Amino acid sequence: MNNRVWVLAKRELASFFFSPIAYVVAAVFLAVSGIFFAGEVFRPGHEAQMRDLFDRQAFILVFIVPMLTMRLLAEEFRSGTIESLMTVNVRDYEVIFGKFLGTWLFFAALLVPTLIYAFMVLGYSGWAVDPGPVVGGYLGLLLLGGFYIAVGTLTSSMTRNQVISAVLAFLILSVFTFLLWGVASRLTGNWQTILRTINVYERFMDFSRGLLDLRHIIFFLSVTAGILFVAVKILESRRWR
Repeated sequence: MNNRVWVLAKRELASFFFSPIAYVVAAVFLAVSGIFFAGEVFRPGHEAQMRDLFDRQAFILVFIVPMLTMRLLAEEFRSGTIESLMTVNVRDYEVIFGKFLGTWLFFAALLVPTLIYAFMVLGYSGWAVDPGPVVGGYLGLLLLGGFYIAVGTLTSSMTRNQVISAVLAFLILSVFTFLLWGVASRLTGNWQTILRTINVYERFMDFSRGLLDLRHIIFFLSVTAGILFVAVKILESRRWR
C-alpha cells in the first residue's frame, strides 16, 4: 500500500477517537444493534441465527454512515486545511483513499463489539449453528459499509457544508437500499431483474444467508472503487478552481 495513503488513513482513524460525533454514532449503532438482538434474535423459541440482526444493521448504516463521512472533506474545505494538505506532495487519489480507508477501519472497529452476539448465538445453540452465515454476514457488512462510506466520501467532496454532505449521502443510500428494494418487489420481468441487480440490499441479504457469491463481492468492490474514482475527479476539479 502507498505509504502516504496509509499515513492519511491512520491520521483519519485517529481523528475519530477525538470526535464526539464518532462516539455518538458508535453508541447509537451498538445500542440499536443490542436492542434488535435482544428483541428479535436472542429470545426463547427463536431460531439460533444472526440473519435478522445483520439485515437490521444494514438499514441502521444508512442513517449513521453519513454522519461518519460528512466531515471527511467538507470540513477540510471549510477550514481551508485542504490547501496545506495539498502542498505536501500528496496526490488527490491518496487523499480520497486515505480518508476512505481510515473511515472504513473505524467502521470495522464498530463491528468488533457485536461479535459477542455471534458467540452468544453459537453458545446458546451448543455450537451446532453453521458458522457460514455468521462469517458471510460480517463480510457482507464490511463490503456494504465500504460502499456506504464511498458514497459519503463522494458527497463530502462535493460541498464544504457537512449537513448538506450528510443529507446527500443519506438520500443516495436510501435510493440504493430502500427505494430500489421496495420498487423491485412490486415489479416483474426485466425491470425487476435490473433493479435487483443494482440494489445493494438484495445483494447483501445473500451474505446474511451464508451465500458467498463471487459476483456480489466483485459488484461491491467495483462499485466502491468507481465511486471513489469519481470523488477523486471531483477533488481534482475543486482543487484547480
